[in-house]
Amino acid sequence: MTDAPGKGLVLVVEDERPIADLVRLYLSREGFGVHVERDGTAGLAAARRLRPVACILDIALPGMDGTEICRRLRADGDWTPVIFLTARDDEVDRILGLELGGDDYVTKPFSPRELVTRVKALLRRATVAADTDRIRMLGPLTLDPGRRAVTVDGTPLTLTATEFDLLAHLLGRPGRVFTREELLAAVWGYASHAGTRTVDVHVAQVRAKLGPSAGLIRTVRGVGYTADA
Repeated sequence: MTDAPGKGLVLVVEDERPIADLVRLYLSREGFGVHVERDGTAGLAAARRLRPVACILDIALPGMDGTEICRRLRADGDWTPVIFLTARDDEVDRILGLELGGDDYVTKPFSPRELVTRVKALLRRATVAADTDRIRMLGPLTLDPGRRAVTVDGTPLTLTATEFDLLAHLLGRPGRVFTREELLAAVWGYASHAGTRTVDVHVAQVRAKLGPSAGLIRTVRGVGYTADA
C-alpha cells in the first residue's frame, strides 16, 4: 500500500483503518509518498526494506508494538525520524523516556494537520544544518553541525535527529537559559505548553548519553535549561 513519493516516503504503521487513511490523505496532499502497514511485524519489515524518510508508529499494534519497532531500528543503527501515536499522555515517559530513540509523539485524538506539520518540522531539522557549520565546544563536548557529529573526550555519541538539534540549540548560546516553550518552538518547530513534557524527556535522554558530562546541561528550576561548563 504505497503512494509514489514526492517529498519522500513516510511509513505509517497503524491498525485502525480510518486513522491510517486520514493520515495517508493529509500526507499525500503535502507531496509525501505514503506506505501503510497494519501490524508491527510487517511495519518493521517495511521500515528495513523501504528506508522511509520518517516513520509514524502507533503504540498498540498487533504482532509488535510501536516502541519495539523503534527499539529494533535503533539497534540496527537506523536513526530514521520516528513519531509515535499514543492513546494518552501518561504513556510519554514509557515511550520516550526509555532511550528508545523516538523523536516526537502525538496524542489521540489528533489533528491530521498538526501531525503533518510535525513531520515537516522533523524532516526540516534533519536536513538543514543549524545556523552555521561552526564547530561548538563546551568542556569535553564537541558538536560539529556540518557533520552532525558529537563527541565527548573524542568518543562519538549516537544521537537521534531531535537529540542532536536540542543539544546544538543549547550549545549555540552557552550560558543562555532557554525556557521549555522556546526550546519546543526552536527545536520541534511548534509551540504548545501541553507539549513541553517532551522537552524534559529529551533532555533526560541527552544527559543519559553524555554520561559523566551530563552536568553540562543544567536545569534552571521554574524556567528551563542551559548548557554551561
